[in-house]
Parts: sequence; C-alpha cells; structure tokens
Amino acid sequence: MGNVSATAILIDELRRCRMTRGLNQEEFGRVISYSGTHVSAIETGTRPPTPEYVRAVDKAMSTGGLFARLLEKLPPLDRTPVWLREWIKIEEQATSLRWYEPSYVPGLLQTEAYARASLWASGMATGEIEAGVKSRVDRQAILNRENPPKLAVVLDANVLTRTAQDSRKMMREQLDHLIAAAGLPHVQIHVVPAEAGLYPGLQGGFALATLSDGLVMGHVDGQVRSQVLSMAGDLANLEATWEFTCRSALPARQSLLLIEEVARSWT
Repeated sequence: MGNVSATAILIDELRRCRMTRGLNQEEFGRVISYSGTHVSAIETGTRPPTPEYVRAVDKAMSTGGLFARLLEKLPPLDRTPVWLREWIKIEEQATSLRWYEPSYVPGLLQTEAYARASLWASGMATGEIEAGVKSRVDRQAILNRENPPKLAVVLDANVLTRTAQDSRKMMREQLDHLIAAAGLPHVQIHVVPAEAGLYPGLQGGFALATLSDGLVMGHVDGQVRSQVLSMAGDLANLEATWEFTCRSALPARQSLLLIEEVARSWT
C-alpha cells in the first residue's frame, strides 16, 4: 500500500460502507440526500469528499462520526480532486511559473473572497466551496517561502472589471492584492488592454512551469477538468501562445498603473 493515498483509503471505506448495506450508488444517494452521480464522482475520485458529504454518510449510516474524523486527518493535498494534485505538486517544485488568464485572477493571486466568488460562479456545489477556497489559499504558500518561484502573470483587461454578485468591495480588495503582489521582487504582472483586440490567448487560460532541471510542464483548465501537458507539440503551442500574448500586453509599469486606475473605480 506504499503509494495509496489517505484519500484513496477514505474513499474505499465509503464505498465499502455503501456496499455492505447492499445499496447501489443511486440508492445510497437517496439515503444520504445526494444524487447517484455525486456518489459516483466521490467514489471515482473526480470530486473530493467534503465535510458535508461525509457528515451526511455518518448520520445516515450511524457511524458515530467516523468518516468526519477520518477526513479531518487528511493532509491538505489529499483534499483536492485527484486530477488537480499532479499540477499542485508541479507548482511546488517549479523555479518559475508563467500564467495567462482571460477570465479570472489566477488562483495563486486570489483573495479568499474572490476565490469563494469564482468557485461559486463556476457552479461548484455549495458544500464544496469552502474546501476549494482553503485548497486555493494553501497553494499560495509557495510565493511566501524561502526561494519562491518567479511568477509572471498576464491578464486580459476584462479580468479587472468582471465581478460576481456585484461586489465592489471584493473587487477593490482583489485589485489591491494584485498591486501588492506586483511589488514583490519575484512577481511580475502584465495586462492585455482592450485596445489589443483579438489575440491568441483568448482561446483559454493556461500555465507553464519550469522545473529546476529545465523541464517545462503545461497546465490547461477546461470545463470538465484540468490537464497537465508534457508532450513537446502541446508545449510548443503553449509557448507560442504565451509569446504572442505577451506582445499584446502592456509593460509591467503601465500594467500596474492600469490596475491602480481600475481599482479606484471599484471604490
């Protein structure tokens, strides 16, 4: 069991709990007030088990809080979806990160309030949002450690003016956070202004990580799940898109002035 994660053990025990009671996923879902699809997603690792979910199982199955206690003991990485863990490990090992986003502030630079709003806007189940916020904030620790990675971020200007739930305060705090981050010696932020028109990056956000041995890995986040890319052709396409997008972006100083200007508009 050397390579079996704590989450895999918890999921296996949740599955065993269901099966020993002779219930299929749909039947089990009805008992705990979740859909059969949700139960399947938990048992296949495409959704992380949340405190709300395991409490529902504990209550319905009269386990005395067993699964809630097991979940509390999981390390932070184990609480994230299986398909995201590989990229988080790459982030932690990277010496430099390049991240382009046309729609959202990148997770490594999000405030808690913005992370919560963006996860809500993405359609994430209410019971999973707080776990998602914690996971996202925990990832930001790499920027404050000794020898942090160099982080270059390019944002489309629309990111600065798009909010959720009409929260002006949240956006002001988020842009102030970007301004503070841009003052760090290892962080550089660029903005592609509206005047740039159409450019290649608008097809979707992505990140590129360079490891200590020079190896480059890519990451794209789609509607269904994120994907780590290592094939030479895929990486060449992302590298080319990054270069074209950077040519459309403002220099760092002008980008900072634009962020400050938009931040004042959110007051």
